[in-house]
Amino acid sequence: MAMTLDIVPVGEWGFFTLPRPMTIAGPCSAESEEQVMETARGLAERGIHVFRAGIWKPRTHPGSFEGVGVPGLKWLKRVKEETGMKVCTEVASDRHVYECLKYGIDMVWMGARTSANPFLMQQIADALYDTDIPVLVKNPVNPDLDLWIGALERLNRAGVRKLGVIHRGFSTTENIPYRNSPGWQIAIELRTRYPDLPFFADPSHMGGDRKYLLELSQRAMDLGLDGLMVESHCNPSCALSDAKQQLTPADLLTLLESLQIRAKDSGDRDYREGIDALRAQIDLIDENLLNTLASRMDVSRKIGSYKRDHNVAILQTNRWEQVVEGIKEKARRCGLSEKFAEDVYNAIHEESVRVQNEILSGGPEA
Repeated sequence: MAMTLDIVPVGEWGFFTLPRPMTIAGPCSAESEEQVMETARGLAERGIHVFRAGIWKPRTHPGSFEGVGVPGLKWLKRVKEETGMKVCTEVASDRHVYECLKYGIDMVWMGARTSANPFLMQQIADALYDTDIPVLVKNPVNPDLDLWIGALERLNRAGVRKLGVIHRGFSTTENIPYRNSPGWQIAIELRTRYPDLPFFADPSHMGGDRKYLLELSQRAMDLGLDGLMVESHCNPSCALSDAKQQLTPADLLTLLESLQIRAKDSGDRDYREGIDALRAQIDLIDENLLNTLASRMDVSRKIGSYKRDHNVAILQTNRWEQVVEGIKEKARRCGLSEKFAEDVYNAIHEESVRVQNEILSGGPEA
């Protein structure tokens, strides 16, 4: 069971200014002192207060550019001294943490590969014990909400209270336009469980191409997320990593100015009356849905009894495939997403199989 997180409100970090989105920007990788400083100055001139740059880069294949390492921390220190910006980078080991603390790095984050590894997360949490440095955690590579929460819990147990998350999407084999599947439902669930947790989106890694950054950033704002981590490079075409997804500082400002930022709530009387009436309708529909599902499960138990009495296996694959195809067709006619309908009915089927198995194994009958 997830523990309660003891969080310092992001407004007390001294990092960000309102209004939304709180923005963290900078190159995917620190490549040279000149590149870092030119990008940082361009961002600072456009009102960005938090600068990011990768110092150690986790790459799939050896021989790829894996970051400049510790020398790059000196460049971040110079950014901090000359522009007044806060500076942050990714860490993937306790050694990285110790080096960052030594050079006065203001904030660190864990990447998707690191947050998926409880051993590394514990090692990093131990290294951060009793420090006051803010820490952001990207979602794991796969859509595993408990693994993401577990990473946060390890840090919180180590005394990290300036804690937040970055949603960068999930690896997928599906044919989608983006580099990573947005998986917004996972972000929504985490946001629902921990509404006070500072929540950033990373449209750069989610989209993998600068042409998708505006639509993904707008979606994050529409969902009420707090901020963005966006990759920005003084000359993206020459970048040593992820060139395709980086923006110039000028283009980043254009993106931010193009966003429509919606209020998280409203005290307007007409709005309150209207939204309360609609929510009452939703509550009634939800109650009817649950009653209908309960009735369906009663029938499933009876089917389980028939199968038991006639020595028939629970899982009838051909039958279920026909059901799914019929459901998808009905969903289209109702104006619903086929995938949504399929996901819902797969969950219903899974529960039906469970209750039928309960019957076959001698459990309680309806």
